[in-house]
Amino acid sequence: MREVAFIKQNKEKWLAVEEVLNKKQKISPDQMADLYIHLLGDLSFSQTYYPKSNTTIYLNFLVSQIYQKIYKTKRVDKNRFIFFFKEEAPRLVYKHRKIIYFSFILFFFFVFLGVISARYDDEFVRVVLGDYYVNMTLDNIEKGDPMAVYKSGSTWGSSIGITINNIKVAFWAFLCGVTAGVLTFYIAFSNAVMLGAFQYFFWEKGVFVESLRAIWLHGAMEIFSIVIATAAGFVLTKAILFPKTYSRILSFKIGFKEGLKILLATVPFFVIAGIIEGYVTRLSATMPLWLNLAIIFGTLSIITYYFLFYPLKFAKK
Repeated sequence: MREVAFIKQNKEKWLAVEEVLNKKQKISPDQMADLYIHLLGDLSFSQTYYPKSNTTIYLNFLVSQIYQKIYKTKRVDKNRFIFFFKEEAPRLVYKHRKIIYFSFILFFFFVFLGVISARYDDEFVRVVLGDYYVNMTLDNIEKGDPMAVYKSGSTWGSSIGITINNIKVAFWAFLCGVTAGVLTFYIAFSNAVMLGAFQYFFWEKGVFVESLRAIWLHGAMEIFSIVIATAAGFVLTKAILFPKTYSRILSFKIGFKEGLKILLATVPFFVIAGIIEGYVTRLSATMPLWLNLAIIFGTLSIITYYFLFYPLKFAKK
């Protein structure tokens, strides 16, 4: 069928959908669902025979708009906050799971680069962490308390400051997705290389176990959440660079919304990590080893389940 004939045959139906979307005509939820199904069929046909046509872009827009209308008018019995974390965020995490997997691979590759760089360049740790921090840590190691840096400041002040700073970094990593992913990539690179160099530094000084017991108490959730935040930035990047059948502006809007929602899902974990760093990490050297390991593996298990396993389970329903 020629495109002109296809448009002529379905024009009235599409105009009716526009009237519904513009609230000029009221229809029942069942009728709206029928329109959605018919539009999906039209979109599928158009994508097959006119993939680069404005008709395909137009139908894609109509389908997304009527879907959102159905989604928004769907009755939600549960608390909106619970609904977001139980259904909405996991759905988006599942949708963009490949980007999240890519972000983890990229991040830990950069961690490896940080370790290798610190191993073969004695000055690399100072370049990455700064002379002041390295000298302070060396002094703490000599005093027999390598993790003393986590004992400075008040508990509540440290928690609030650390949490705000981590969330700011996460939002910046997301927003930098508009730079075609260049700055998001750099944020992942800088944080991961710093982590790798930092851990190797403690290995070299013979206090690696002490560093693991302290850093990963809060780091399990904090670092995991940073990776998810960079993935949210790459979701935005993908929407800009690869709009598919959407217009670039519409694709940007969708990518921004979905990336932001994935990012917001990390906020509670940043808060928990901040509380642990402010109140618990300073006790790492004195707490029982079993408790230390329980907190590390417990927090890691919770956030891993939520972002990697629960979305898969949710998608099967």
